[in-house]
Amino acid sequence: MTTLELRNVSKKYRIRGSKEMLALDDVSFTLESGKTIALVGQSGSGKSTIAKIITQLETATSGSVLLDGVPIPRRGRALRAYRQQVRMVFQDPFASLNPYHTIRHHLERPLRLHHVVPVAEIDAEVIRLLERVRLAPDLVERRPHELSGGQRQRVAIARALASRPGLLVADEPVSMLDVSIRLGVLNLLAELQRESNLGVLYITHDLATARHFSDEIMVLNSGVVVERGAADDVILNPQHPYTRQLRDASPNPDVLFAKTKGASRA
Repeated sequence: MTTLELRNVSKKYRIRGSKEMLALDDVSFTLESGKTIALVGQSGSGKSTIAKIITQLETATSGSVLLDGVPIPRRGRALRAYRQQVRMVFQDPFASLNPYHTIRHHLERPLRLHHVVPVAEIDAEVIRLLERVRLAPDLVERRPHELSGGQRQRVAIARALASRPGLLVADEPVSMLDVSIRLGVLNLLAELQRESNLGVLYITHDLATARHFSDEIMVLNSGVVVERGAADDVILNPQHPYTRQLRDASPNPDVLFAKTKGASRA
């Protein structure tokens, strides 16, 4: 079992000379294989900062991040090994895929970088990854601009899975997609999580999807975790005024999912 732990993580950004902005304040939680935690909050609450610290795109000002009890390495092979285990699906599938390269290139690169399979098996593994995210193998020679938004995000998910990680950070993975195809992508993520026993940190501002696709919800406001608990408990019986405000501003999740049930996949 893979375990990622944040211990008392804080992050300050320096702005306009000597001034500082506190983006995260003493955040702690543990994500394990087979579990999905939803991190919920409005824009600017610190959600994406947590994702960047976990994936080492940013460094915490204080506190620590540990994988299976070991602090994140800073460089070299140890950092590459960490990044093989902890992968990210970015918010914008239009920006996260290089428009000049084929889908084959995007999926081959992590396979070669992390030596996932023997060189002779790379072609077959690329096709297997496409099929895992419910895409046709004949898309392999196309470029991102030839795919729909939903297809591009599925390619991004396949790329994240290529290194066979234990943990996945999904940062607003459907917010840039048409409403009609969001549920299909979220259902795919849920299926892959169960199939591979992944730990998933699902970052979102949408309480409706957080309830239906997570085991636990953490509510973040101005860099502070103001509430956490089982998904149903947080949504049905919120204790913090900010959580109640978010819930009241969100669509009714039961109505939303009734309307989108059976929506076609992208």
